[in-house]
Amino acid sequence: MNRIILLVLLLQPVVSLCQKADYPIQVVPFTKVKLNDNFWLPRIKTNHTVTIPASFHRCEETGRVKNFEMAAAKSGKFCTIFPFDDTDIYKTIEGASFSLSLYPDKGLEDYIDSLIIKIKNAQEPDGYLYTARTINPDEPHHWAGKQRWEKERELSHELYNSGHLYEAAAAHYQATGKRNLLDIALKNADLVCSTFGHDKKHVAPGHQVIEMGLVKLYRITNKKEYLETAKYFIEERGHFKGYDPNSKDPWKSGAYWQDHKPVVEQFEAVGHAVRAGYLYAAMADVAALTDDKAFVTAIDSIWENVVTKKIYVQGGIGAVGDGERFGENYELPNRTAYNETCAAIANVYWNHRMFLLHGDSKYMDVLEKSLYNGLISGVGMDGKSFFYTNAMEIKDGQPHKDMETARSGWFPCSCCPTNVTRLIPSIPGYMYAQRENNIYVNLFASSTTNVELNKKAIEITQQNNYPWDGKLVFTLNPKAPQDFNLLIRIPGWANNQAIPSSLYSFEHMSQEKVRITVNKKPVEFKVEKGYAVLTNRWKKGDVVEVDLPMEVRRVVANPHVMDDIGKVALQRGPLIYCAEWPDNNGKAGNIILPDAVKFSAAYRNDLLNGTTILTSEAIAFVIDDTGQSVTTVRQPFTAIPYYAWAHRGTGEMMIWFPKKITNLDLISR
Repeated sequence: MNRIILLVLLLQPVVSLCQKADYPIQVVPFTKVKLNDNFWLPRIKTNHTVTIPASFHRCEETGRVKNFEMAAAKSGKFCTIFPFDDTDIYKTIEGASFSLSLYPDKGLEDYIDSLIIKIKNAQEPDGYLYTARTINPDEPHHWAGKQRWEKERELSHELYNSGHLYEAAAAHYQATGKRNLLDIALKNADLVCSTFGHDKKHVAPGHQVIEMGLVKLYRITNKKEYLETAKYFIEERGHFKGYDPNSKDPWKSGAYWQDHKPVVEQFEAVGHAVRAGYLYAAMADVAALTDDKAFVTAIDSIWENVVTKKIYVQGGIGAVGDGERFGENYELPNRTAYNETCAAIANVYWNHRMFLLHGDSKYMDVLEKSLYNGLISGVGMDGKSFFYTNAMEIKDGQPHKDMETARSGWFPCSCCPTNVTRLIPSIPGYMYAQRENNIYVNLFASSTTNVELNKKAIEITQQNNYPWDGKLVFTLNPKAPQDFNLLIRIPGWANNQAIPSSLYSFEHMSQEKVRITVNKKPVEFKVEKGYAVLTNRWKKGDVVEVDLPMEVRRVVANPHVMDDIGKVALQRGPLIYCAEWPDNNGKAGNIILPDAVKFSAAYRNDLLNGTTILTSEAIAFVIDDTGQSVTTVRQPFTAIPYYAWAHRGTGEMMIWFPKKITNLDLISR
């Protein structure tokens, strides 16, 4: 019992009483939300039983664990490819720690402890921890340079490794109460803080994440040097004199690392999308804790840039494969779309923090879009096959060289699979939040949570079949009658908004309205920042029902997105749909969806672990057997949720469909 109490206390997002500032909105920790739904709970269980063990196994068989053993022995040769391979162990420990909070597992806990011993043995006496150098300091990894942190700005990832160590240590301490990994992290953090600073060594980390990790250590220890160093690393960007500020090459200008100008002068998302997302999330953390309004102004502007010009319809970011980076404004090609799974995860982290800063549902709308589409598309339903990139189309049987058409169990750079392990078990923590007399309901899944508001306990139970059905039922059970505001997010898609900008819109406005009843009586409600505000003196057994219209919507893109002119995508609820070859006569790139096409939605329990499909009749162009003529035919059309593609072999897949034929490219081979 004492351990459970400790866990709840440690997972509170608010800092200790002596810390003055923080996010105005506080998270209801994921450990206080008990899921019983059919969508997320099976994924979280699969992550625990399949993904995490598979990840640890692959860390063993690929030599990632051996690197730590050799570093402890100061003997051998670094045996994996990248100097950041250490982080795959850290990220899996983080995910496993989250999972232990939900599913106590003595065997898993003991295995983690055995890894922590190896990590401790690999740490140098002053706290330095980087196997790519420690194994043989005279011949470190060629990305690392001869001296510590010599190539940190560009290639070495020394501080990146530290950041993931800190994140893992915080999660492990919060889940178990043990200090064995935390003490390793603190020793390393003390070294980092004593080395870097305004009057010390100057560098902007080449790959951000240490900033978020230092904030987590600060929240645990209240040691101000951790917060100060996190802020320093952010503020150091844009001051390196070795870049060419006039170069259009993002590597030569520093834009690839978001190091081309000071962060408070950055108003556009540029460079490597994962690094950028981690930077913007860290800026939100530091801004909340230090009341830095210039940081907030910058990330507000960058967020607007992403959502109005640089995000795909399924929530993916990072369009350009060359550098895994953001492209120019409106540069959102389908055939070469990159959309790294890690970038979707970073986007979730960032948007959640933006909500905690501002309390606006638009950030949760983007989070939901990324979560249900561009993120979980990156992990197979078996829990052990993955996409590094997430394609927008596979056409003509000839995918672009960067595009994956089949899921893989592991990659030479396996950041995405291990990142998935830490995101999936934390999903219940995005569902609820609270501020003063307000309880926010952000995501929908059958579950029970307990919230303490004004030192009074309130149990909230959700019952729904989301995302397949828009009927949501909330039962409130305060310990005693209590006055408070229940704020239920009205998703933008339920209010004629495809995304919180003009980048994508629904082709036709719906007349369907969101309906809410309290104890079976219809209520009028006001909407503030995207939330239906229900003010009441709530008593035990009060029932709130919300009916979100689940129509099939046709999505069109801003005309500046050249690849999508004259095309439509399909959305139902939070889900973006695609057509895949097994359901459409072996092809998907030949389908036309005219304006008159009407769609039906039906749940299929026997397909793709249970899913709602869309069916209709479409037009397809067909080449005859001789290859001499092209005709159009009417044929049945089926679309599946985008996250579920590539589970039935390789073949064509499309998200955007032309509304009519304007031209044909003739290819002969």
